[in-house]
Amino acid sequence: MPLPDPHRRYPVTLPDGTDHKGTVFLSEAFDHPRFEVGAFSYASDFDPPEDWGARLAPYLFPFSKEKLILGKFCQIAHGVRFITSSANHAMAGLTCFPFPVFDPDRMSGYQPDTRDTIIGHDVWIGYGALILPGARIGNGSIIGAGSVVRGDIPPYAIVTGNPAEVRRYRFEPDVIARLEALGWWDWPPQEVGAAESALLSGDIDRLERLAPN
Repeated sequence: MPLPDPHRRYPVTLPDGTDHKGTVFLSEAFDHPRFEVGAFSYASDFDPPEDWGARLAPYLFPFSKEKLILGKFCQIAHGVRFITSSANHAMAGLTCFPFPVFDPDRMSGYQPDTRDTIIGHDVWIGYGALILPGARIGNGSIIGAGSVVRGDIPPYAIVTGNPAEVRRYRFEPDVIARLEALGWWDWPPQEVGAAESALLSGDIDRLERLAPN
């Protein structure tokens, strides 16, 4: 099956032929100098915003020193928020009060935390999850609804809770290693489309046979 056009802002067409405005391909929904997103990654919201970047990452400003990086084919549910490093306060002093923020001459140069937040490919982030500064989520992971995620999440882990913890892995270690080696999300779109049935059925052997040379 052919993949949807990655350059469509609204990739879901309803049965009556209209665009579903509550789901967007993020690469087409906004332009932000500190937010990088791969092709086919989408977000959904029951109250679609005008500014998807501000909705998802409200503390990520054009002058922020960190980046929010999302891979390809990610799925972002309603209510997900990325609390990026610009939101953090300094904790080494006698107070956490951010005095320089209130001085225009010092504001842009003051950022105690500059860690990037990095989300891998094919990551599903469930309803209302909160991704904290500096989190790194591996390829193929599933973040359960309402989870609060910090630190490193291994590839193909299923995590839930506050703080989010690994509950189990989606596949056995050898299958995870094979998927990581295949990196199907980087295949040409026509090759990914041709592999749809293998991807949806979990047929790793067939997926390997379909891998481009």
